Amino acid sequence: MTLTLDNRSQNKESSLTQALRQIQQLNSKIAVLEQQHQDYVQKQQNLIPAIAEICISPIQEVQALRILIYKGEAACRQYLRSVLVKQSQASK
Repeated sequence: MTLTLDNRSQNKESSLTQALRQIQQLNSKIAVLEQQHQDYVQKQQNLIPAIAEICISPIQEVQALRILIYKGEAACRQYLRSVLVKQSQASK
């Protein structure tokens, strides 16, 4: 009887230890994801002043913001470069 109780106790402790380890792993993953999200938001926020500076018309600004929201930072930077190229060609 004592062996059975000890076995059950060890199994419960093992299960709790395992659950605790899994919780710690999940917390670590959550921390990484939160940092990645913060980096993503910061990169997007850094583009907003560039959009305001580069875009001449409100339509260009709206288009740049749509691209930023739906396609991401890289696509928005590409759009802004194309706007700059068009502006430099128009000024020649």
